[in-house]
Amino acid sequence: MNEALLRSLTPSVLAVLVRRGADFAAAEDAVQDALVEAVRVWSADPPRDAKGWLVTVAWRKFLDQARSDAARRRREDLVDEEPPPGSAPAVDDTLQLYFLCAHPSLTPSSAVALTLRAVGGLTTRQIAQAYLVPEATMAQRISRAKRTVSGIRFDQPGDVATVLRVLYLVFNEGYSGDVDLAAEAIRLTRQLAAAIDHPEVAGLLALMLLHHARRAARTAPDGSLVPLAEQDRGRWDTESIAEGIGILQAALARDRLGEFQAQAAIAALHADAPTAEETDWVQIVEWYDELVRLTDSPVVRLNRAVAVGEADGPRAGLAALAALDASLPRHAAAAAYLHERDGDLVTAARLYAEAARKAPNLAERNYLTRQAARLNARRCR
Repeated sequence: MNEALLRSLTPSVLAVLVRRGADFAAAEDAVQDALVEAVRVWSADPPRDAKGWLVTVAWRKFLDQARSDAARRRREDLVDEEPPPGSAPAVDDTLQLYFLCAHPSLTPSSAVALTLRAVGGLTTRQIAQAYLVPEATMAQRISRAKRTVSGIRFDQPGDVATVLRVLYLVFNEGYSGDVDLAAEAIRLTRQLAAAIDHPEVAGLLALMLLHHARRAARTAPDGSLVPLAEQDRGRWDTESIAEGIGILQAALARDRLGEFQAQAAIAALHADAPTAEETDWVQIVEWYDELVRLTDSPVVRLNRAVAVGEADGPRAGLAALAALDASLPRHAAAAAYLHERDGDLVTAARLYAEAARKAPNLAERNYLTRQAARLNARRCR
């Protein structure tokens, strides 16, 4: 069973059902039922027209649900519109579906959560981690969002800023998590950039390209994580870096700075440094200052503290870190790194071990565990 194929077809099949009159929540349920049916009946090779098969089965599942629910009897009028079996139009509706999920009737946080779950394929737990909230809270938020968009016409546009936020979070999950969605996020952002002339859309595309350019160097052959300072820069994709920097420079020239442009500028400074030692940390701190001004995000402040530690010394970084909530994700890892640079190996080892216990994925957990073991071994010599 090709799970990647099923995942890639899900948004388009969902869009077809919504466009034909199914409300969003019922359409999503029907598509999920069709996916379960596909897993059950498909052989090792999918049918010749996998999308057409899924559309047909999902539509029938939707009609079954409509007939069995007295409150939805009005939808029985759609029976005569059941599409015949056969090829489905080769239309990519994914970006349009992102805009439906970003409808103005939803709060931005709910819109992002709904899109990540329904279109991006992320689990409720993964979305909750991205938002720093309990899983149960996120589950309730997604359920409320589904109810809100039920019955909304498919051609009512959503909010561009919310779509950008969704694409950014999908890319981050694909780049660093267990679900590979990074390339799909780049593809959709390219589509958006071609359709909308906006510096923040360009900034997000540049940011994605610059981060994605380093992907091949982020892991060792055994799958272990390689931190930025230790990466083989010869493995970075120079074409993607050049494209990303070019897009960023054009966006910055319009003098309408936004958070994605500022993040891309930081990524460009990393990409432009021939070696880790030659990184322009002073300028990176200045860009983090802009990001703090734009977002006032505690995560941005944490990353800025690490940059301050590189630019002005570890004690300056620790002072900046001390002003932040210690429960922030990766706070312990940042503190461990700065304490190690300051020569306090005992504290650093303890914090690396603490950070490993809180790590969001296996690769990061293993890396932090090795860091703690390395420092403990040095102390025992």
